[in-house]
Amino acid sequence: MEDHPAGPACQGPRGQWPLSVVVPVRDGGDALTHCLRALRVSAGVRFELIVVDDGSRDDSGRKAEDAGAVVVRHDRPLGPAAARNNGARAASAPIVFFLDADVAVHPDAARKVLDRFRADPELGALFGSYDDRPTAPGLVSRFRNLLHHDTHQRGTFQDEARPAHTFWTGCGAIRRDLFLAMGGFDPQLYRRPAIEDIELGYRLTRAGHRIDLVRDIQVTHLKRWTLREVIRTDIACRGVPWTLLMLRSGVAETDLNVSVTQRASVAATALTGLGLLVSPIEPTALVLAAIGPLAVVVLNARFYRFLARRIGMIRSVLSVPLHLLYFVCCGLSVVIALAIWLGQRRVRQPIADRQPLRPRPDAPAEITAAGPHTLAPQPAPRRRSSWSRTETHP
Repeated sequence: MEDHPAGPACQGPRGQWPLSVVVPVRDGGDALTHCLRALRVSAGVRFELIVVDDGSRDDSGRKAEDAGAVVVRHDRPLGPAAARNNGARAASAPIVFFLDADVAVHPDAARKVLDRFRADPELGALFGSYDDRPTAPGLVSRFRNLLHHDTHQRGTFQDEARPAHTFWTGCGAIRRDLFLAMGGFDPQLYRRPAIEDIELGYRLTRAGHRIDLVRDIQVTHLKRWTLREVIRTDIACRGVPWTLLMLRSGVAETDLNVSVTQRASVAATALTGLGLLVSPIEPTALVLAAIGPLAVVVLNARFYRFLARRIGMIRSVLSVPLHLLYFVCCGLSVVIALAIWLGQRRVRQPIADRQPLRPRPDAPAEITAAGPHTLAPQPAPRRRSSWSRTETHP
């Protein structure tokens, strides 16, 4: 996919702002409004806001202009990888803070990001997590967002941080010079929302740069999930490409969604499927079908205790089938990815480095500088409109 780089975002000297916030969006709807509103009440740091309008058909670009953002426009959708690359090119600050357009950042998140980089010159990148207060109603949405939160809160933390191999653009920051030197995200390999951030994380850590997962840097996820979206995302957007990435890179990943507990849960879920498949021939195989869900609950007891605290005991029990579906998607992803990997054995290539990204002011991507280029802390608005579903980059 063609990548349209952008020129400087500000008229003043580069480095005028300590932090550049980059938000890619396509048809952001009301969620973008809330995303921008949350940024306006950020406390403790002034920052440059850059919104990359990736071929939106709605008024996302105008909303960003009204919020005082520098707007980089694509005349057609290029995908989140290219959009974030262009946002980073347009940035003038030494630290780039990526946010999804369907999240509301906590008021102290930008300050905490900047404090981390200032305190540790060796830190290359960091990312946070969703909080435990998702706004979308319904069991599917609440389970999904709380599962993500819990996954990013696990591990051994010191000073609220721990090392990670991956990166996450839902709420992730990186030194701009490092991002450009590493070639940014790969818009050729990931033309649609996928794991372009995870792939960048692998390249960063392979090159010796440190990435921290900081659990107290959080955002509220506004997305309303459906079962169809869950299955499509878990298989096509994450599971299959992540498995292929691990095969290509030779990384034996044991963190986050591919931890030992997660793999054991996939095996237990497969046991359930095996029991159901054999039961018409051998009814005693139903015992296996019962053992599988029980094993999943035992293996993930910490998560279910967390669910019970957040959504109640009854809803946490009702979440078990959703959890089993998640592990089914994980298992299917591995099978599909292995089939693709074996089928491409003659043409497979190892993970490759990208050429450095360089601003090209003569590129066709349009930049609109609207209003002030910074968002200073402002009082929170008294009225809040209702949340709505948005079709944005995950």
